[in-house]
Amino acid sequence: MCVQEELAGTKESIRRLSPLPEVLVGNGRSKPKATLGGGLQPGFYLEQFSGLNALGTGASAEERARFLQVQADQVIQALGSGTSRERLEKIPSKLLRARGPEGRRVRRAVLKGALLVFFTAGYEGKRFVYETARKLGARLVIIDHPDSWSANLVEEGIVDKFIPVDMSQSSDLVFKQALEAIRSMSSNGLGEPDAITTVVELSISTAARLAAELGLPGPAVEAVDKARSKYATREALAAAGLPTPPHVEIKSEDDLQMALSVVGLPAVLKPVSGAASLGIKKVETAEELLPIYRELKHELGSLVVASGALVRDEGHGVGVAAEKVINTRFLMERYLDGHEVDVDIVMSEGEWQYAAVSDNGPTIEPYFQETWSLCPSLLPRHHQVALKELAIGSVKALGFEDGVFHVECKYTSSGPQLIEVNARMGGGLVHMCNLQTWGVDLV
Repeated sequence: MCVQEELAGTKESIRRLSPLPEVLVGNGRSKPKATLGGGLQPGFYLEQFSGLNALGTGASAEERARFLQVQADQVIQALGSGTSRERLEKIPSKLLRARGPEGRRVRRAVLKGALLVFFTAGYEGKRFVYETARKLGARLVIIDHPDSWSANLVEEGIVDKFIPVDMSQSSDLVFKQALEAIRSMSSNGLGEPDAITTVVELSISTAARLAAELGLPGPAVEAVDKARSKYATREALAAAGLPTPPHVEIKSEDDLQMALSVVGLPAVLKPVSGAASLGIKKVETAEELLPIYRELKHELGSLVVASGALVRDEGHGVGVAAEKVINTRFLMERYLDGHEVDVDIVMSEGEWQYAAVSDNGPTIEPYFQETWSLCPSLLPRHHQVALKELAIGSVKALGFEDGVFHVECKYTSSGPQLIEVNARMGGGLVHMCNLQTWGVDLV
C-alpha cells in the first residue's frame, strides 16, 4: 500500500478521534486544511496517529548521561563549605537519589568532611564500617565504654576522637553524658556534628534520641521503639493489616496459661527486646512451658553487653549486666514453619531504593542457632517478591522513612511472615554478601 492510500484510509479514524485542524481564511471563517492526494495533510494529529513523527527520537542515552555528568559537576562545584545538611539543600532531589556513577559522586561529595558521631562501636568485627566511612572522607567520633577496642582507632588515624562514657550507668546518665560531650565538640575544635548513628542493635534507641534532641536527621524515636520491642512490632503489623501470628506479651509466670490458650502450640518464647538469638526457645508441650520460661529468665540474667553486643558472661568482669539495658519481659508467639530469609533494605524519603533477599539455612532447634546463609536467594521468584513486599511493608508500618534495615522473615505454609525488623545494617557476613553479590555497599 502506498503512503497516499494509507493516509486516506486513516482519514475517518482521525475524524472520530478529534476535530480536524482548521485554518482561518480571509473572511474570518475557517475551513479544513488542504488534503494531500485526497487524504489529510500529514500534520500533527496524523503524525501522532500513524507514527510518522517528524520530531525525532530526542536525546540519546549518551547525551543524557553527558548532561547528568555536567549537572553533577556544576552541583559539586557549587557545594562550598557548610554543614552536610546545608549542602544537601543545594542538590536537586532527583540527582541526589540518582543511580549510577554521577549520583554516587554527588553523594560522596556531600559526605566528604562531614562529622559523624557513632554511639558505641560494636564488636571489633565492625571495624570495616569505620574504615569505609574514613575512606569516603568523613570525620568520625565514637562514644563508647572506656575499655572499648575502638579507642585505638584514634592512633590509627581512622577516628578523629574517642569519647569514653561509662556504659554501666543508667540509660538516663549515659544519655546525658553523651549529649553533653556532643554539644561540647564545637568548642573543642571538631565542629557541629552532621549526624549521629550506630550499627549496634542495643544502641539504636539512644542514638535516635540523641539525634532528635540535637535536631539532626535520624529515625523517629517512636519507630525505633516499636522495632526494638518484638511485641510492639507485632501490634504495629496487625494494625497495618499485615500477616501476624497469634502472640502475647508475658510479664510474669502468671501470664503463661493465658498466653498458651491464645497462642497454642508449638510456640516460641523470646525476649521482647533481645538480640543475637539469645534467650529464645521453642515450646512444644504445655508441660515444658513453665520450665522453659524459668530457664530463659535465668539465661537473660547471665548475659552482659560488651562492645554493644549481647553475650554470655564469661566471668572476666567485662561488659555491663544485660538486665540493666534490655527489657526482660518475653513474647510468646505461634511457631513459624518454613524457609527463613533475610531482606536487606535501603529506604529514602519513605520509599525503598534497594532490597535483596538472602536465604538462611535451617536453624538448630529448639534454640534457633543460625547455620549458614546464601545470597542471592534460591526461592521461587514469586516467593521472593512476596517476602520483599512484606519486609518493606513492615518497615513502613513501624514508621521508618530513611535508613538501612535488616529484616528477617519466613515463607511459611500460610505465606510470608515477619520475624523481626532491625533498624540497622545486618551483622556477620551481610555487608560482604550484598557487596559481592549485588555491588551494593550498605555502609
